[in-house]
Amino acid sequence: MKQDRDSWIKRLGVLGLPILALAPSAAAGPEEDARNIHAGLEIPSENYVDQPYAVVTKDGNWLCVMTTGPGIESHKGQHVVATISGDKGRTWSPLIDIEPSEGLMASWVMPLIVPSGRVYAFYNYNGDGVDKPIPSVLGWYCCKRSDDNGRTWSEKRWRLPIRVTKVDRENEWQGKAQMFWGIGKPVVVGSSVFLAFTKCGKYVVDKSEGWFFRSDNILTEDDPDRIQWQLLPDGDVGLRAPEHGDIQSEENLVHLSNGDLYCMYRTVMGYPCHAYSRDGAHTWSRPEAATYTPGGRPFKHPRACPRIWRTRNGNFLFWFHNHGGKDYSGRNPVWISGGVEKDGFIHWSQPEILLYEPNPPSKGAGGGSQWVGMSYPDLIEQDGRYWITETQKDTARVHEVDRAFLEDLWRQSEIRTVAQDGLVLSRRGEEAQAGEARMPSLPPLSPLGGFSVDLWLALEDLTAGQIVLDSRNDKGQGVWLTTTDPGMLRIDFSDGRRSGGWDCDPGSLKPNALHHVVFIVDGGPRIISVVVDGQLCDGGTRRQYGWGRFEAGIGDVTGAKKVRLAPSLCGALRSLRIYDRYLRTSEAVGNFGAGV
Repeated sequence: MKQDRDSWIKRLGVLGLPILALAPSAAAGPEEDARNIHAGLEIPSENYVDQPYAVVTKDGNWLCVMTTGPGIESHKGQHVVATISGDKGRTWSPLIDIEPSEGLMASWVMPLIVPSGRVYAFYNYNGDGVDKPIPSVLGWYCCKRSDDNGRTWSEKRWRLPIRVTKVDRENEWQGKAQMFWGIGKPVVVGSSVFLAFTKCGKYVVDKSEGWFFRSDNILTEDDPDRIQWQLLPDGDVGLRAPEHGDIQSEENLVHLSNGDLYCMYRTVMGYPCHAYSRDGAHTWSRPEAATYTPGGRPFKHPRACPRIWRTRNGNFLFWFHNHGGKDYSGRNPVWISGGVEKDGFIHWSQPEILLYEPNPPSKGAGGGSQWVGMSYPDLIEQDGRYWITETQKDTARVHEVDRAFLEDLWRQSEIRTVAQDGLVLSRRGEEAQAGEARMPSLPPLSPLGGFSVDLWLALEDLTAGQIVLDSRNDKGQGVWLTTTDPGMLRIDFSDGRRSGGWDCDPGSLKPNALHHVVFIVDGGPRIISVVVDGQLCDGGTRRQYGWGRFEAGIGDVTGAKKVRLAPSLCGALRSLRIYDRYLRTSEAVGNFGAGV
């Protein structure tokens, strides 16, 4: 590590760039949770920081571009910058201006690297000098170039030709000034580049819809003045459908194996939308609520960035917040789903918790605000490894993601094995109906403990108050599962002073049917999630959340030395497993796939 850092310092010295006077952050150690955002490596900024997007340059370094400023979002001094890391995010160069902080505001920068190694930075520039309290979405779409891997940037900026359309003519300037912004990065599809962005018809970001720049020569044209741009879709209206509300924004793209395009974007309806283009963005399928599978269950997501990526192995990743909120809040934790392509459509896995802020304010089941939460992420792939960047608006970080974790998402539907790590109690058949069993010792839930209860059962009816298992002692300490109204199964646990609990989704259990249910109690983010028959509960149509939080400081919930099995159950407990750790969603799905 020190040798690599010293080498990087020497290289920066040769380039005339001083090394950033910041101690390198340490990655998560064996006693830390890598999902905790504070275990990440910090990316430098001025104060406010947004959209930290990175490319791997031709010299093997990371070039991260971002929007930053000395104040808060969209205030004086906001501009776009770059920074370089030669040691995978442990140390960074000082910030390099793409646009200076003095003068007209520049925001929402996105990088593109072309085969020659040149890097383009695309961003909003308030070139008209429109005087509004939030000028960051007003002006021109511009780009600058760097031919030395981001160390210096052209003085000249090039303006992209945003065709005036209906949504522009409806704004307060009748299209003489335009409102727009983009998230993510341009995508390369064959010999073409596509850049997705949002146009707005009402100040600040209302009446929004999706548009796409396409260039068929930017990858090979050396003269930026000769780069050709086409604004799509064809016609006068962007990608939107009225049934999804006035806010349809933050479009981002991936391409399928045959070059078709897939777009995901946010709404204020409690779900993201998606659409496909089979003709290079000229036309699109009618936007629909994004679903896990074609015609399947919709994703839940608030007014936040729903980020998608295509990975080098041809699979996909989807960053979202897994609840049906309709405003900016609840961006903590982040969930991630893995996608695979089948017959021209993306099929998504059940999601896992990717990152969390450990100390959210108490606000409903989800807790947290947009500022405590994290958003506007990016994916970095290098040497077969994966990293995710994110921002909390005042701090940006980069996090390495375990490759096996992602591979399990991509192959989730194929897993047919029972997880063995941490399995401390297993009872099947007659053993599961024996009346009692030795209760294994469970770790304290504070700060990072966890446990999981996995069972197969068939209920003759769904009457509330049936007890499936109970390890409580005379102090009330223990774990217990009961049926609740309306027809749900609930886990509760207590250390004798503090307690927590959560139910599966209403309607997920049927009488006289065999069901597989896994309760996952995760002490890192302090979240309880439930997987029923291989599907993670998301609250359905009755609840915003399918997962719940429990309070900090809960200790030992083991309870009595014996756990009572089905002491008052109208039905049969067919199998029981207890783990002394949280199971990943993929493991719970695999346990279901293995059968009873």
